[in-house]
Amino acid sequence: MKVIMDDSRLTNITQLKEFLKGSSKVVVSLEKSPLKEKYSFITKTVKQFCYQKLSKKEKHIVIMYLHKITGYKKGRLYQLVKRVEKGTLQKAVYVRFHPTKIYVAKDIKLLEQTDEVHLRLSENATKEIFRREFEVFGKKEYRTIAGISHSHITNLRHSPVYKSSWINHTKARQIPIGMTMPPQNYGKPGSIRVDSVSQKDVYHINSVDEITQSEIVFCVPQLSERCMLPALMDILNQYPFIIFNFHSDRGKETINYLVADLLQRLVIKQTKNRSYHPGDNALVETKNGSVIRKNMGWEHINQKFCDQINDYYKNYFNPYLNYHRPCAFPTIEMDAVGKKKKVYNNYQVPYEFLKSLPNAETCLKPGVTFEQLDKIAYSQSDKGLSTNANNMMVFNNNLYKV
Repeated sequence: MKVIMDDSRLTNITQLKEFLKGSSKVVVSLEKSPLKEKYSFITKTVKQFCYQKLSKKEKHIVIMYLHKITGYKKGRLYQLVKRVEKGTLQKAVYVRFHPTKIYVAKDIKLLEQTDEVHLRLSENATKEIFRREFEVFGKKEYRTIAGISHSHITNLRHSPVYKSSWINHTKARQIPIGMTMPPQNYGKPGSIRVDSVSQKDVYHINSVDEITQSEIVFCVPQLSERCMLPALMDILNQYPFIIFNFHSDRGKETINYLVADLLQRLVIKQTKNRSYHPGDNALVETKNGSVIRKNMGWEHINQKFCDQINDYYKNYFNPYLNYHRPCAFPTIEMDAVGKKKKVYNNYQVPYEFLKSLPNAETCLKPGVTFEQLDKIAYSQSDKGLSTNANNMMVFNNNLYKV
């Protein structure tokens, strides 16, 4: 059934306002009508009420009336009313600017051949080659494509006719070293995270256990296989518990075949960071700043002092980190909606936290007992170790002066 709308009795703005109030629950719409009928109604209404001479409030009433009848949004109606004021409101006829293709298949093949010979240069360089082929060397087949824009070269390179048969870019490949996954600790100590900290001529290899936050640091003159293998062996030997997982970023110092062979012989699983997951190695990254930088600083250290630094690490610094420096351990709490939240309200030294774990004795290396570790942990107090810390500050100052 076709509904014919007669609005001839609406002759002024007051009647329009009363109509809008009275028809709030009545659906009177040309929303499903043809576009020509809508445009005709808008044109008739604008001219009937002399829209240009109305006040701002009265114009708003006319727009709301048109919105009620046509279903157009107010922003679109303002645009259509302006078109009515300038002339007749008609449907715009689409006219294609370039009705025919300029660059056909043979031109795309010329682009493909040029890219294959010159190993796909930039768009501007390729455009210059086309110009030279036509203007300098007189090759008539380049007449059309010689006038191409640099942006349209990119479009043609993505066309179905163009086939990328050349090789001029780095192919991503998977290196079969380590597994790309977050480290797994299985709720027991032995999953360490490793990272390197650069200090000009030396590098500090920092390793942290995920559960107990036990930390071992080693210094090497360079990140090479010759230096990394002894460093990793020393780091693994200093931990009192069995290491079963080795996690690092994708740096060359840890992702290489020699390190992978070493870990494989020691039956230690090697994992590496996932892309766009910076939290995979976040624990050791925080320790780099709060432990390494805070104690060793940022100044230059000569490579010849690596042995002295390692003596200090092994005899003073590493025991201090594991037996005398408290760390924050998270407690999982559940809120009212069941969301888990970590609360850091438990501060313990890593060794005390290790002893508090259930069946902690089973995690220790063969031949290592808590009685032996207690002698190291309680041989001096935390305050008594401050003398060694002051000596380290003097040691650091001497290193920076060299």
